Amino acid sequence: MAAGCGAARRTGAARAALLATVAVSVALRVAAAQGVRELGAQAVVTTADPVLAAAGLYAAVRPSLRTRIALTAVAGPTLSAGTGGDVAGRAELLGHFLLAPTVARHAGVYVGGGLAGVVGPADRAVLVLVAGLEQRPGAPAGWALELGVGGGIRIAAGYRWRRFPAGWPRK
Repeated sequence: MAAGCGAARRTGAARAALLATVAVSVALRVAAAQGVRELGAQAVVTTADPVLAAAGLYAAVRPSLRTRIALTAVAGPTLSAGTGGDVAGRAELLGHFLLAPTVARHAGVYVGGGLAGVVGPADRAVLVLVAGLEQRPGAPAGWALELGVGGGIRIAAGYRWRRFPAGWPRK
């Protein structure tokens, strides 16, 4: 009976995560009509027990000059003793504040925070806080690196492609 309850809880958590992802993707689509759109690939490592090393997709919109709403969905193996090799998934919804959003020639810094949901050997929701460095935030593409907390120490690296609306300021 207890094993069935755990499976039902995981299924419920997975459904809630899927519903939240769909709702956020609809909201991002509406906001994308008004600002910069970003798509990319991202790898995330978290040091909570179990350690997670995952890769997946990144999507974001910038509804204003200095703000960005980002959704990341990744999956990968856990690396801790006892759960090593189990597959886990992580979805994050983060808000970013960009300090130099129009720079097209050098790196820019941003800070952010939000929520993440993890499904796998240890289902949980966590608060996420990050500081990031991205290559040329005012250019059509560039890499990004993040360091923060949220499910232990959180390290992320990725590449982002951006589409700017006509008249977007760039330096």
